[in-house]
Amino acid sequence: MLIGELAEAVGVPSQTIRFYERTGLLPEPARAANGYRTYEESTVARVQFIRTAQAAGLTLAEIGTVIGLRDEGQAPCSHVVGVLDHKLDAVRARRRELAVVESELEQLIDRGHRLDPAACTDPEICQILSART
Repeated sequence: MLIGELAEAVGVPSQTIRFYERTGLLPEPARAANGYRTYEESTVARVQFIRTAQAAGLTLAEIGTVIGLRDEGQAPCSHVVGVLDHKLDAVRARRRELAVVESELEQLIDRGHRLDPAACTDPEICQILSART
C-alpha cells in the first residue's frame, strides 16, 4: 500500500508516517519503480501500536525501546509493565502536586472574597497575591 493509503488506514497524516520512519519506529519501506514508498500490511499494526502506546503516555523513545525488543525477538511485556509502573507512579505524584496547588488556589480565592478591593493601593499590585496575610 502507498503512504496515503497507510495514513488513511490508521488515521494519521502522511507526515506522521514519514516522521516515524525518520525516528526508526517504522522500518524503511520498499520503493516502487516510480520511487513511491510501499508498505506491508503489517505496518498498519505497528502504527496502531505506536498510537496506542502514545495514548498510554509512552514517549517515542520508550516506544522505540519496546519495538526494538520485539524486533530482536524478545517479548517486551515485562519491560512494558516496568515502564507503565513508572508512568503510573509519575501520574500519582503529579496528582499529589496538583492537590497542593488546588488547595493553595482555593485559599487565595477565599482570601480574595474576604479582602476589600478599595484597600488595594500602591505599591501592591494585587493584595490577594501579596506576601502579607
